[in-house]
Amino acid sequence: MAAWALLALAPVAAGAILSFASYYGNHMVLQKEPAGAMVWGYGEPGAVVTVTLSSNGGLVLMKKLAQVKEPSGTWTAILDPMDQGGPYTLTARQGLENVTLRDIYFGDVWLCSGQSNMVMTVLQITNASQELAATAHYPYVRVFAATPSHSDVELEDLEHIDLPWSIPTAENLGHGNFTYFSAVCWLLGRYLYEALRYPVGLVEAAWGGTPIEAWSSPRALQACGLLEDMRSISLHQHFSGPQTPSVLWNAMIHPLLNMTLRGIAWYQGEANAFLHTDQYNCTFPALIDDWRRAFHAGSAGQTEPLLPFGFVQLSTYRRQSLQDSFARLRWHQTADVGVVPNARMPRTFMAVAMDLCDEHSPYGSIHPQDKQNVAHRLQLGARAVAYGEKNLVFQGPFPTRAVLEVTRALLNVTYSQQLVWRQRDTPVFEVCCSSPVSMCRWLPAPMVAVGSYTVTLALGGCGTLVLALRYAWAEWPCEYQSCALYNTQGLPAPPFLLETLSSSSRAGEMELLLLHPSSLLSWGI
Repeated sequence: MAAWALLALAPVAAGAILSFASYYGNHMVLQKEPAGAMVWGYGEPGAVVTVTLSSNGGLVLMKKLAQVKEPSGTWTAILDPMDQGGPYTLTARQGLENVTLRDIYFGDVWLCSGQSNMVMTVLQITNASQELAATAHYPYVRVFAATPSHSDVELEDLEHIDLPWSIPTAENLGHGNFTYFSAVCWLLGRYLYEALRYPVGLVEAAWGGTPIEAWSSPRALQACGLLEDMRSISLHQHFSGPQTPSVLWNAMIHPLLNMTLRGIAWYQGEANAFLHTDQYNCTFPALIDDWRRAFHAGSAGQTEPLLPFGFVQLSTYRRQSLQDSFARLRWHQTADVGVVPNARMPRTFMAVAMDLCDEHSPYGSIHPQDKQNVAHRLQLGARAVAYGEKNLVFQGPFPTRAVLEVTRALLNVTYSQQLVWRQRDTPVFEVCCSSPVSMCRWLPAPMVAVGSYTVTLALGGCGTLVLALRYAWAEWPCEYQSCALYNTQGLPAPPFLLETLSSSSRAGEMELLLLHPSSLLSWGI
């Protein structure tokens, strides 16, 4: 630990002590081919640093020369692309000084960020003791956790580290409640390792009770017209972490930009159910775009421009709540499309979690303990989107067509996948059938039949004027793993809000186009 403490403090003495930057260390995973892993550190301004990668037996595999820049006193080197595997040693030399990092592997590096549901540790989840006992079977899934920190200016390196690169143990995965290591991040990495069979490195940079604005750069906020609006923000009772715009970007994300990454996992949004909810359809895609550009540039092009970005759609909070801010936020997490990837959010993937509610969680119902299903759904998306695994079903069914049976006042909704009807008496479908749309009163549309691909809804007093259709539009839409519709793989149908438009008709039937809603409809009717 003493050696790590010296490395962590090295930036204070930049120019006097040769060192690697704070997030390089023994036991780390560096990004494998086709990318080259970027490494950097500190040295004497104007000096030349030699970076050497060697096999465990001492055979030199590559050498890179790096000039120490002035006045920053930093050097950078991009390693040649390496196949997965290890262990290796990495040495930096400057004159008579040298620093060596050992037990290094090449694999895939994933960054995990967000608020408290990402921060929840393995100690806090369902079957925690079994999960912690299983860590011994995964020595090639390595973990690193940054200390929650904020800054008013962009930092070049992390100021503090909670967990330096480590081989997983029950102690460092279950350090304490809401400390380290993230259960969602760990389980995602573990499941990916089981599929990939090569090393995975996990980097946690998360802080509970924080809005997206704190994780966004000024550029991203400016793109959504929020920068000036945020200057006068008042503290919100639902937030336990920093709320000031960009302070977590500055201290916890900007320092990591030189790291070559394979992907990002994000679990955040609860705070924004109470702040700028209806701007999230801009702020979230803008954050994704901005982080991608920044990591690509910071790694000198080694991190791919369309870095895979996975996220968890909000779970539940208050069972009896009549508020729809959670429903709106879930919708905005998809840029008001309902499913990802989509044109606004390419190379993204989503884990639906509205059916993973936990009213009796000891950490509050907003913190469900079932993180295994969350991570399972995330890794399906990662395998399909990030790794291109063909024919892998990674998301639930979504409506593609609606036909109105005029004489019988029935609406037949066709889905993209085969359906499993788990909950028959849940009033989860609603229709808007009054004009103007801005004054709509939503009416329940009970399910009267479910076929292989089609749901039949009774319109009741709606008649033939169906202006919009929505599903699971509630803060607590269903009980645990008991939403109305799933696919045959057990993945829930995601919530949606779609406008309808009459497109064609024939004897007794009217085809309705399903459209993404106008802003007037999606903003809180």
